[in-house]
Parts: sequence; structure tokens; C-alpha cells
Amino acid sequence: MDIPITQSREWQNLQEALGEQSFLEKGEDFQYLAIRKTAKMANYLYLPYGPVFSNKKGFDSALESLKKLANTKNISFIRIEPLIEEAVEFLPSNTVKSVDLNPKETWILDLKGEEKELYDKLPSRLLRYYKNAQKKGIKIEKSHNPKDIKYLITLQSELAKEKGINTFSEKYLKTELAQPFSTLYYLKYKDQETGKESIIAAGLVFDDKTTRYNLQGAQSELGRKLHATGILTIQLIMDAKEKDLKNFDFWGIAPEGAPKNHPWAGFTNFKKTFKGKEVRHAGTYDIVLEPTRYRLYKTLRRLNRFIRRNS
Repeated sequence: MDIPITQSREWQNLQEALGEQSFLEKGEDFQYLAIRKTAKMANYLYLPYGPVFSNKKGFDSALESLKKLANTKNISFIRIEPLIEEAVEFLPSNTVKSVDLNPKETWILDLKGEEKELYDKLPSRLLRYYKNAQKKGIKIEKSHNPKDIKYLITLQSELAKEKGINTFSEKYLKTELAQPFSTLYYLKYKDQETGKESIIAAGLVFDDKTTRYNLQGAQSELGRKLHATGILTIQLIMDAKEKDLKNFDFWGIAPEGAPKNHPWAGFTNFKKTFKGKEVRHAGTYDIVLEPTRYRLYKTLRRLNRFIRRNS
């Protein structure tokens, strides 16, 4: 079984650092990391990109184990996100489709093979920008120091104001960067006329045994003009190849047939300039254990969303 980072012991360590209660369970043909979440009217177990299993028997065994755990932890439902799309055929009758939390569709670049093969998969235009970055005054840095997360936070704050989107807290991002699987990259630009330096792009990546996950990133307006995201992405891929990782996960694309005004349309077009492939996961589902509490939970969630939209 290929265990994604979100179902690993390392991810459990991150949850503990964030103050979350979690449970890692391994069986002969399954593994899961379940995070206990507390909500108004209902507590639940959340398995980001889990459970992981090798066959239907493994999936059934994982659910049986989760139900036993739920009985001891005052749990009203179990929220799962199987990586394997076919898992929807195994879901029990008390399952409800939920809003997808982690991306259901993503774009994966295969890093295996010779370096020349990898170069052939990269956009030639971005490669030119990457090769000329130093001449343009752009320097690529990387860090494991949680204090440096400020570079990403500043750029994300600008993006959040522009796009009206939510971002993670400084505490959360600092805790992520403190983990051994996490690396922050940032692009420092020095204006050749004025000598002024500024951070024009930053990105946070996670690595497991096989895959680099390109989770978070942002760039400034100047960064856009200098193609900073493209330069940064090439560096992330090159370093992943150097680490002998097998895959580069761009972490989410818009679903096939999505309208041109989809929030991820621009990101998706950019990611697909790399010669990767689309990978589809099962999506997010709730296995309902206490129907009354679950209905109250869903009603309250809808009410809260309505109030936020109209406030």
C-alpha cells in the first residue's frame, strides 16, 4: 500500500503539535490516521485521504475498526476520503456525500527516469525564465525555520484580500514548517537599478517517501510580472528529482468540464502546462453513526454559512 503523508505517523506528529487528538491504526491490509474533531452538535473522526487499503476486505476491516473506535470516543460520524476512486463502490448504506475537503482531482508529474525525460515534461517557456532567473536578480532560498513562514503569510494575505479567500493561521503554518517533512521556498528579488530587495514568491512543500506535495504558494504583483511562480515550481520539481522522489503532486485542479470562471481555473491551466496526468480520488464522504445528531450538525452548518454570506 502507498501511504500518503496525511495518513502517516509524521502527520500524526503534526496533529499532536497542533493540539489535536488522533489515532493511528494498522492492519494486515489497511492503515488509517483518524483525527477527532469537535463540532457543535456532533463530534466526528476525520481521515484526510484515508483510510488506505489494499482490497475490499481491507476497506471493510478499516471501517469496522473505525466504528469500534467511534463507540469509545462519543463520535456521531466518520468522515473519510479514500484515495482510490473505486472505493465509492464499497461504501455502506449509511454514507452521505460531503463537500470535498482535500482536492478530489489533482495533477501528478512523474519524476522517474532520466533527467532529460523530466526536462521534456517541463514547459520550455518556464525553463527559460528559470535558467535566466539569477541574471534577472532573482535568488531562490529554502528554509526549515518556522520564523521564515512570514514570507508566505505576507504574500498569502495580499492574495486573500484580492481573491476573498481564507488562509491558515500563523500558528498553524509555523507548526507545519517545524515538521521534518516540510520545506519553505521563497524567491528574493533584487532590483538591479535601486538595489532594493523584496520577496516575490513563496511556497510550502511536504515530502514523503515517494512524493513531493506542492501544498501552498503565493506571489506578489511584481512576482507575476517576473513569472515567479513558474520559476519556483521548476525549482521544486528539480529538487524533488534530486531527492529521488517518484512523483510531484500539484495538489488540486478544477474538475473536468468546470466552467472558465471556476476558482481554480487559472491554477489548473498553469499546472497542466506540465506534462503530467490527472489523478482522481474518491472524494469526501460521511459515514453516519448517529442520524439525529448528524442532521442537527448539517443544519447548523448551513445556517452558519447563510449568516456569513449575508453579514
